[in-house]
Amino acid sequence: MNDDFRNEGARRVGQVKEITSLANPIVKDIKALALKKARDETKTFMAEGLKLVIDALELGWTIRTLVYSKAAKGKPLVEKVAARTVASGGLVLEVSEKVMSSITRRDNPQMVAGIFDQRWKALKDVKPVGSETWVALDRVRDPGNLGTIIRTADAAGASGVMLVGDCTDPFSLETVRATMGSLFAVPLVRASAADFLKWKGTCGARLVATHLAGSVDYRTIDYRSKPVILMMGNEQSGLPEDLAGAADALARIPQTGRADSLNLAVATGVMLFEVRRHLLTLDGSR
Repeated sequence: MNDDFRNEGARRVGQVKEITSLANPIVKDIKALALKKARDETKTFMAEGLKLVIDALELGWTIRTLVYSKAAKGKPLVEKVAARTVASGGLVLEVSEKVMSSITRRDNPQMVAGIFDQRWKALKDVKPVGSETWVALDRVRDPGNLGTIIRTADAAGASGVMLVGDCTDPFSLETVRATMGSLFAVPLVRASAADFLKWKGTCGARLVATHLAGSVDYRTIDYRSKPVILMMGNEQSGLPEDLAGAADALARIPQTGRADSLNLAVATGVMLFEVRRHLLTLDGSR
């Protein structure tokens, strides 16, 4: 990434830069965020859509760079977001429709996109208490699955999502789109399997893992006595023996049709809302 992209925000506070050329170096660097290497180097990512950008601001995120198409110029909400971006030291870019399509890789792009710094929560700082529920994903590889799981975790009131081992990037364009904004609300943790197992031994939470050989119907497990970590396996191979062996309970989701397994995101949703059902029953809300 060139120095213009890193320093532009600091140099142009209080200004809006108009860009119409695809050859502009700032545009090239924003487009490069489609690549994991560029995201890793800059520790940034892009989110599309005015609603997602506003949601991020309301949740305390700071926009590093705001990009909006000429068609959005003058719209009150866009102007408000632009003003907040400038006030916080960010860069505002007004671009042509052609540039916006190129940046978002869509023929009919959103009118607004924001560049944000990535956020990770350290595993050592995760200390589950009470009725907290966390989702731990082993080597999740599909961006759509990960995004849907983050969105579902948000809807179910989970405390966060842990990515264990070699997982797909939660800040990729595909994953961010699939979260529908929940990425900004759900804490993310990443850890090696070894570090996760070491942490599990001292965290005080109950690890419930789904497994094809699970001996317990997921509806009969006690999810209320301790905080819960739901461990979900890789889409193709499921959980490895070391992670399955560390579980306090191996759960199975009974199936009656010809399908021998559920999509990972669907299975995670089933588990999350079962935990929620137990907790609602416990506190008398249902």
